[in-house]
Amino acid sequence: MNLFSKFKAGLQKTHNRLAHEIKRIVTRSPKLGTEALEELEAALIAADLGMAMTNQIVGAAKRAYETQGSSGLDVFGVAHREVENALLSGQTGLNQAPQPPTVVSIVGVNGTGKTTTAAKLAHLVQSRGHRALLAACDTFRAAAIEQIKLWGQRLGVEVIAGAYGADAAAVAHDAVAAAQARKADYLFVDTAGRLHTKHNLMQELQKLHRVMARQTPGAPHEVLLVLDATTGMNALNQAREFNKAVPLSGLIVTKLDGTSKGGMVVAIQKELGLPIKFIGLGEQADDLQPFDAKQFSEALFKE
Repeated sequence: MNLFSKFKAGLQKTHNRLAHEIKRIVTRSPKLGTEALEELEAALIAADLGMAMTNQIVGAAKRAYETQGSSGLDVFGVAHREVENALLSGQTGLNQAPQPPTVVSIVGVNGTGKTTTAAKLAHLVQSRGHRALLAACDTFRAAAIEQIKLWGQRLGVEVIAGAYGADAAAVAHDAVAAAQARKADYLFVDTAGRLHTKHNLMQELQKLHRVMARQTPGAPHEVLLVLDATTGMNALNQAREFNKAVPLSGLIVTKLDGTSKGGMVVAIQKELGLPIKFIGLGEQADDLQPFDAKQFSEALFKE
C-alpha cells in the first residue's frame, strides 16, 4: 500500500463524514447563502477542524463564490488548499543532535500509545540504517516495561530498563550513558503517562529532562507529544498544558484510523504552531508515517 493509500484509508471515517455533509449542503444550496455557510461551518467544526481553520475555509469559500459564482465553485478544492497551506509551515522529520545520540523524549497522557509509538519510531530510524535504543522510563504502569521489551525483541531494538518503581530519571541517565557507549544514533525515551493537570508529575518530567541534559548537550533534542485522535479537541488542552511544562518540538497523532475527528490535527497545528511530525494510521510497526501536509489534506477532502 503506498503512502497516500495509507493516509486515505486511515482518514476514511473523517473524510466520509465531511464529504457527505459538504455534498449535501452544496447540492441543496449551490448559491451558498448565509444558511448554507452556517451549515458548512457546523460540518467543519463537527470534524474538529477548530474555529480558526473553519473560519478560514468558510471565508475562502465565500470569496470564491463571490468571484466565480456557483458554476466555478469547488468547496472541496477550497478546503483542501486552505488546510494544506496551514499545515505546510511545520517542519517534519526528526531533529538531529550535532553529535549523536539524538535523544527523543516521548510524552503524553495515559493511553495515547506512547510505548508503541516509541518502538515504531525506533523501527523507522533503524529501517533507514541508523542505530536506535529504547529507554523504559515508564516505571509506574503495570506491564509497561514488559510491553516495551516485547516490542524491542520483535523489532530488534535494544531496551535499557530498570526495575518497577525505580526512579525514572535514573533509568534515563543510564539509557543516555548506554546510547553514548554503544554509539547509537537515536535514543527514544518512553516516559510515564501523566495527566496534564497534575503539577507534581509535570515537575517529575522536567527533572527527567534536566538529568539527560546534564549528560549530553541539548538533550532531549526532541520532545514529542503523543495525542490520541479519538479524543478530538480535548487533545488541544493536553498540548497547551504539556507545552507550558516542557516545551514541545512536535506532535505525533495516533489512532487516526479509528476516528471521524481527524480534523483535530489541523486545529492543533493552527493554534499552537507545533509541527505534526508523525501520524499513526494502524497497528503495524510501519503504520506510523512521517506527516505529509499535501497527502493529509487530499485524504481529507479529495473526491
